Amino acid sequence: MLWEYLQPVTIRFGEGVVNELKTVAADMGCKRGLLVSDPFFMKSGLAQKIVDSSEGALVSIYSNVSPNPEVTEVDACAAQIKANDIDFLVALGGGSALDCAKASGSICFTEDSIRRYHGTGVAMPQKHLPLIAIPTTAGTGSEVTCVSVLSDHELGKKGPIVSNGFYPSIALIDPELTYTLPPYMTASTGIDVLCHAVEGFWSKGHQPICDALALHATKIVFKYLRTAVAEPSNKEARAKMAEASVIAGLAFTLPKTTSSHACSFPLTNLLHIPHGEACGLTLDYFARINADAQDGRIHEFARELGFKDMYDMADAIHQLKKDIGLLCDLKKFNLTDSQVDDLVRISRHPNLYNNPVDITDEQLCEMYESFR
Repeated sequence: MLWEYLQPVTIRFGEGVVNELKTVAADMGCKRGLLVSDPFFMKSGLAQKIVDSSEGALVSIYSNVSPNPEVTEVDACAAQIKANDIDFLVALGGGSALDCAKASGSICFTEDSIRRYHGTGVAMPQKHLPLIAIPTTAGTGSEVTCVSVLSDHELGKKGPIVSNGFYPSIALIDPELTYTLPPYMTASTGIDVLCHAVEGFWSKGHQPICDALALHATKIVFKYLRTAVAEPSNKEARAKMAEASVIAGLAFTLPKTTSSHACSFPLTNLLHIPHGEACGLTLDYFARINADAQDGRIHEFARELGFKDMYDMADAIHQLKKDIGLLCDLKKFNLTDSQVDDLVRISRHPNLYNNPVDITDEQLCEMYESFR
C-alpha cells in the first residue's frame, strides 16, 4: 500500500487560546488583517472584541457570509482585501466563514471571479494570504483542511474547491467559543464530525494515519455528542467535541469524503437542509451498503468501537440522530416524483465516486424513496 501524509496547519488547542491572536499575527510578521466573520458574531460583539484585542493588527471586518457561503460573497471579500491592502486573514465562525476566507485569500491575487474555479476543473492559483482560523463550532474541521465548499445560487450548484493554498497557517481551537452554540447547531455540526470520520475511513483514499484519526474522532462523538446537545454548559463534552472536530478534519482531508457528502449537496440546495444534518441523514444508509466492502476492514472499524459489526453501528447512528433531534427521513417535505429524480441526479457528485462501493441510480432512488 502506497500512501503519503501531509498536514501543514499548526494547531493550538485549549481554553483561552483565542487570546493569542495578536502574538500569533506578530510572529507571522503580519500587520494588516481582515477579520472574516459570521454575521452572528457581529451582533454578539465577539467579532469586535477580537478586533479590539488585536490592538490594531485587524483593520477591517467582512461579515456578509451566509450559512452556505456564496461565490458572490467570496468575490466581495476579495475586493475588500484589495481595497484595504490586507496582508493576512482571520476567520472567525463555523465552516461558512472559514470557507469564504480560504477562497477569497487566494482569489484576491487575481482579477478572476471565484466562479472560474468552482466546479470547472480549473486549478486554483497557489498564491494566498496567510490565514488564522478560529472555529466556533465543533463540526466542520475546516480549520485544518484544504477545502472550501461554496454555493452558486445563480447557477444552482454547491460543491467544494480543493487547493493546497487553502490550508490555514494556524488554527486556534478554543472550546470556550462553542459554549453558546444552540443545541440544534451542536447536533448538526456534531453529526458532520461523525460523517467526516467515518467517510474518511472507508474512502477509497484511506490510509493508516487518517484511519487512526477517524477511529479516535468517532469514539468521541458516540461518547460525548448527546451530552453536548443536552447539556450545553458541560465543559468536558464541549472540549471533547471540539477535539473530535479537528481530529475528524485531519481524518478526511487527504482521503476526502464520499457518498453522504455527495448527497448532502442536493439536500442543501433543493431542500435547504443545513449541511451537517444533510450529511447525517444518509450516513447509516450508506454504512449498510458499504459494510462488507474493503475485505472486512469496515466491520473491524465498528468492532473497534464496541459494536458487533457495521450493521450494528448503522443502527447506533440512526438512534443517535433520533436522540439529538436530527432528521431521519424526509416525510415533512412531501417530496414529489420530480424532486426525487432531481435528488438522484444531483447526487452524482464527484464525492460519490470516492465511495468504496459503486452507487447506482437505482440505489439512490431506493434510498430517497425510503425517506418519503
